[in-house]
Amino acid sequence: MPNYTAPRGTQDVLPENQPYWRHVVRRAHHIAALYGFQQIDVPMFEETSLFVRGVGEGTDIVDNEMYSFEDKGGSELTLRPEFTAGLVRAYIEHGMHALPQPVKLYAIGPIFRYERPQAGRYRQHTQFNIEAFGEVDPALDAEIMEVARHLCADLGFGGLSFQVNSTGCPKCRPQYVSRLVDYYHQHEDAICEDCERRLVRNPLRVLDCKVATCQPIIAGASHIVDDLCEECAAHFGELQQYLRALGRAYTINHRLVRGLDYYQKTVFEVWSQDIGAQAAVFGGGRYDGLAELLGGPPTPGIGFGSGIERLILAMQAQEIEVPPLPKPRVLVATLGDEAKRVGVKLLSDMRTTDVGAVIAFGERSLRSQLREAGKQEVRYVVMIGQDELRDQVVTVRDMSTRDQYTVPPDELVAWLTERLAG
Repeated sequence: MPNYTAPRGTQDVLPENQPYWRHVVRRAHHIAALYGFQQIDVPMFEETSLFVRGVGEGTDIVDNEMYSFEDKGGSELTLRPEFTAGLVRAYIEHGMHALPQPVKLYAIGPIFRYERPQAGRYRQHTQFNIEAFGEVDPALDAEIMEVARHLCADLGFGGLSFQVNSTGCPKCRPQYVSRLVDYYHQHEDAICEDCERRLVRNPLRVLDCKVATCQPIIAGASHIVDDLCEECAAHFGELQQYLRALGRAYTINHRLVRGLDYYQKTVFEVWSQDIGAQAAVFGGGRYDGLAELLGGPPTPGIGFGSGIERLILAMQAQEIEVPPLPKPRVLVATLGDEAKRVGVKLLSDMRTTDVGAVIAFGERSLRSQLREAGKQEVRYVVMIGQDELRDQVVTVRDMSTRDQYTVPPDELVAWLTERLAG
């Protein structure tokens, strides 16, 4: 028989890691609600053309990383490689432009990219995404950034700060891109192959290159914030005023451009000093032209995303503790068939009233069943044997004190509920 394993770039989230997952997702839901964001779920696959138009031809995602297929009806579909294009599609399709603006949405779910697996980055990973549509106010940019920072702080990350930049808009960016390309053509012999390709397809991405030989060239390039139009410069200046009013540390990072074509104006990342060289925890930005590109009315938008797997790895590396998941507090131990039938009924009664309980299965000695109770770390063991059946009671042992109590079966649930609530 084949020895099956999880596909490369995927992982099984085992029970011992579930407390982290439950905690991160629960806190993401909570903080999104604090800021007035509403949850939306969109399909895990969309028409391929949605991502080609929305993410952009020539990007690594569209050219190399999408899981695309033709279904049995002949439709070209793609497993979502990111959330934003699908959320914009939903905004347009459901007429959300008629709602009070901004429309503030969030989503949590898997995304799929065929890329080289590495720590915290998988071909299937789970993303927390925040999006706001219909408002260009820089105060909304600051709020989106605050949601990301708030969640980071809530999860225990320290040394938080923002990296911010503006990538301009269709009015001012083309002029800067033209000058950047001309500058790079003067250094064609020194740049890496990836940057040669980016110059043709997505020139701003050369500023994000990590290859050592490209660093002096990047350092010598002009800064896009110096070439912003009046509108973009005012927007970026107001955003910085809000960040200062909030008392948030930030750095203008001229190399921060993000990887997708739809970004314009604000781009940002949240960095934590606690996680070393790979300091970015969240990243996002503004995409004011995306709705029109996908056939909708002019609609400004801004958002961010973060992989939950990477958050959890960083939390575990810093030994950040999370609350344990609820566990059964009671074990029913029985001796004999009749006692087990009584035990099964009591077990059902307990669970119906939200008392978590388990039973020791199989034909086992009382000592063996008590050992299991210790392993499962229950608080009480309900013991039923021949003596208890004869006297129509159960014996309850408190595993923390070793005290034992005799309780009538019809009073057991109330007795346990009172003590477990203390």
